[in-house]
Amino acid sequence: MYDYDLLVVGSANADLVIGVERRPAAGETVLGSDLAVHPGGKGANQAVAAARLGARTALLARVGDDAYGRLLLDSQRAAGVDTVGVLVGGAPTGVALITVDPSGDNSIVVSPGANGRLTPDDVRAAASLFHASRVVSTQLEIPLETVVAVVRSLAPGSRFVLNPSPPRPLPAEVLAACDPLVLNEHEAKVILGDAVVGDSAEEWARVLLAKGPRSVVVTLGSRGALVADCGGGTALVPAVPVRAVDTTGAGDAFTAALARRLGAGESLAEAAAYAVRVGAAAVTKAGAQESFPTAEEVAEVACAGAEPGAG
Repeated sequence: MYDYDLLVVGSANADLVIGVERRPAAGETVLGSDLAVHPGGKGANQAVAAARLGARTALLARVGDDAYGRLLLDSQRAAGVDTVGVLVGGAPTGVALITVDPSGDNSIVVSPGANGRLTPDDVRAAASLFHASRVVSTQLEIPLETVVAVVRSLAPGSRFVLNPSPPRPLPAEVLAACDPLVLNEHEAKVILGDAVVGDSAEEWARVLLAKGPRSVVVTLGSRGALVADCGGGTALVPAVPVRAVDTTGAGDAFTAALARRLGAGESLAEAAAYAVRVGAAAVTKAGAQESFPTAEEVAEVACAGAEPGAG
C-alpha cells in the first residue's frame, strides 16, 4: 500500500508577475501592471495541482529561510501537500520573473536560488518517501545530477514522469526511466537537437521514443496533446476550448493531472484526456497555483467546453 499517490521532486519559486501590453524587444522598456507575488516553481506547482485534484501528494524541494520560503510552505500546506520533504536554508528561495501579455501568453526568467542546492544526497536521504510513492514526478529546474539520483532512487513498481523544462540534453539513464516523458513542442525540439525531423508531433514522438522513454506526451497548447508509447500506438487528444486568461502554470497542472491518473491505473490516452481538461481549467484564471482547479471545477470546464460557441 502506497502512502502517496504522487511524490514531486522539484523546484519551489516565488513568482513575481507583471502584466504587459506586449513583451519588450531587445533593448526596449515597456510599462507594466503592479507587481504581484505568487507561490510557484514547477515542482511546487505540480504538487499543489495534484493535491487540489485529490491526490495524496508529497513534495521534496528546497526553499530559503526567508519570506518567500514561508509563502511557499504555507501554500503547500493549504493545498494539503505533505511538506515533510521540503528542506529549508542553504540559499535564498528561487524567484521567477514573469511577464504576461493580454492574450495570456507569458515569458519567464528563473533565478534558481535554493533549488540549485537540492542535491543527490538530499534525494538519497529521502528514500522513505520514494518507497511510499506510487508515482514520482520531476522537472529540470533542479540540478541534473539530482534528477539522475531521483531515477536511481525509484522503488520497484513505481512510475517516473519527467517534464524536461527548461530543456537540455538528457542522459540515457534518465530517458529510459521516463513513462512518460512530457514535453511541449519547444522542449521536444531541444531534446531532439539534430535528430529533429519534419514539423509534426507524431514524427517527434517517434524519434523521442527511439531515444529510450517508454512513452511520450507532446503537449500542443490549444490543439491538445499527442500521446505515444513503445507499442507503436499514437493518439491525438483534442483540446477543450476555453478563453485563456493566463497560461502560467498550465503545463504543470497538465503534468500533475496526468501523473495522478496514471497512478490510478488509467491508460496514457485516458490520463492525457483528463490532463487536457485540467490544463484548460487552469488557463481560465490568473496566476499559477491560484488557478489550479479542483476535480469539480475540471468537470464544469469540460461541460462548458462542449457547449456550442464555447471558446
